[in-house]
Parts: sequence; C-alpha cells; structure tokens
Amino acid sequence: MIIYPAVDIRDGKCVRLRQGSYSDMTVYGDDPVEMALRWREAGSHFLHVVDLDGARGQGKNNRDIIGRIIEALDIPVQTGGGIRTMEDIDEVLSLGAARVILGTSAVKNPGLVDQAVSRYGSRIAVGIDAKNGLVAIEGWERTSPYTAVEFARHMEKMGVETIIYTDIAKDGMLTGPNFEAMDEMQRSVSMSVIASGGISSINDLVRLKKIGMAGAIVGKAIYTGAIDLKEALEKV
Repeated sequence: MIIYPAVDIRDGKCVRLRQGSYSDMTVYGDDPVEMALRWREAGSHFLHVVDLDGARGQGKNNRDIIGRIIEALDIPVQTGGGIRTMEDIDEVLSLGAARVILGTSAVKNPGLVDQAVSRYGSRIAVGIDAKNGLVAIEGWERTSPYTAVEFARHMEKMGVETIIYTDIAKDGMLTGPNFEAMDEMQRSVSMSVIASGGISSINDLVRLKKIGMAGAIVGKAIYTGAIDLKEALEKV
C-alpha cells in the first residue's frame, strides 16, 4: 500500500481543514514546496497535492506552486482541485504531474472523464468525497444525488483505474477512518482505491492495508506528529 503525504494549498500556504470546512483551517507552513521536500526526505514515494482555492472555483491561484513542487521532487505527484476542463488537465499534466484528480467536474461533466481517460488513461483519477453517503462537490460545500458506491461503479465503467475515497465527516478529525465505508467501496469495485480522511495512527494504516486499499492519504496526523511518517513508511 502506498502512503501519500498530503500537501493542501490555500492562499499560497500549506494548510489543513477540519471536515472540509474552509472556516476551520490551520496553517502549517508558508512554503508548500518546503513541506513537500520534508515529506520526501522522510522517505515518501508519492505525494498528494490539493489546490483548495481551485476546488472552490477560485481560479488557478496555486498552480504555479504545484509546478514548483513537481519540479523540486524526484517522486511522482498526484494533484487535484479546480481541474474542470480538458485544458486544465493538459496544463497540469504538462507540469509533470503523474496523475490528475477530477472531483466536481467528474460529477457535473462525465463526458470530460471519458475524454480525459481516452487521452491519458491511468493518469486520470477521480476523487469521490462522501458526505452522509452522498458524493460532495465544489469544495465539499454541496452534495450530489449520487451515492459514493454507485458513482464509483459509473466511473469504473468509463475506464477510470484509480479513485481517491474520502469520508468528509472523518477528514481532519484524527478519529480514525470510516473502515466500514472503505471496505464496502473496496469490495464494490475492482479499481485501485486510495483511502482518505481521519487516519490518525499507524494502526489505522495497517488496518487499511488489510482491507485491501491500494493507498492511503495522510494529512493532519503527520502535521501534528500523531504519525511519524518515516516510521509509518517502514512499518506499512
């Protein structure tokens, strides 16, 4: 199982949100590139980067920073947030991203997913963020009519190979993932499922690996020191 340290960017800073709330935010550093290098030095093999401003539809505020992160690292980077057109996808992949994550756009414009997968194959992932079982969109501030599992199955039929599955209620809370929901998703599709939200300990990571997750995104736990990233990478 791949462990993905998360670097979330808002207003050019490295931040973490609680339960996806932009009004409940902690700043952990003024330089996301420096933070990315810190997680690489701990031994990471892949990085997860999110443009929180882009996710809310506030332009390409942080795309230049994402480009600098990709340039600074010698490991692959997957990134999402505000990627809503084919031009966005082309631009971010041209920066050197290994994989782009479509979220709101995948829900509102499935034709974009079809086009993107046709052009880029496995470099296209879909983020499925669940709020009370329903897929959330637009920076988690609205919900769609789709359940997480039914939407995942729809994406699988379109040829998507990787999904990032987040339980918003757990995100940033350090209370442990929603293991039941993760297990259900893992059993419902044959895609690679990357777990996100609530991971608070190395034991959580071990349990997710046993469920069969292809990866796990760790955010707040490594920023607060609840998880020592180097130790986690050695043990999981």
